[in-house]
Amino acid sequence: MQKLKCHCGEVEAEINISSDIEKFLRCNCSICKRKGAIMSMIKNEDFKIIKGEDKLTLYQFHSKVAKHYFCSICGIYTHHNPRVNPAMTGFNIGCIDKFDSKKLDNVPINDGQNHPLDKK
Repeated sequence: MQKLKCHCGEVEAEINISSDIEKFLRCNCSICKRKGAIMSMIKNEDFKIIKGEDKLTLYQFHSKVAKHYFCSICGIYTHHNPRVNPAMTGFNIGCIDKFDSKKLDNVPINDGQNHPLDKK
């Protein structure tokens, strides 16, 4: 179990993972390239807000399927549900105090600029 917190501590979540976080990604879609976060993904049932759900702000754009959540107090992106798989939760690994993201090299980039659901 890992604990995720925004910067001000008003939002907290538990991430139910059995071992260390092993898969990481960045995305180059219009919102992710601006927020610059390194993320990981888990199933929705393995992510639980335990404090401050009322402090979360939902942001949606374009197709309005993906859900991006930010703390309304400090503005930190905590997690999202991607439109390609809404049954998953992507979370900001920078919100996990015990994790040192500086140790990561060559984080794969998801090509959100060419999203498969945008192709006709």
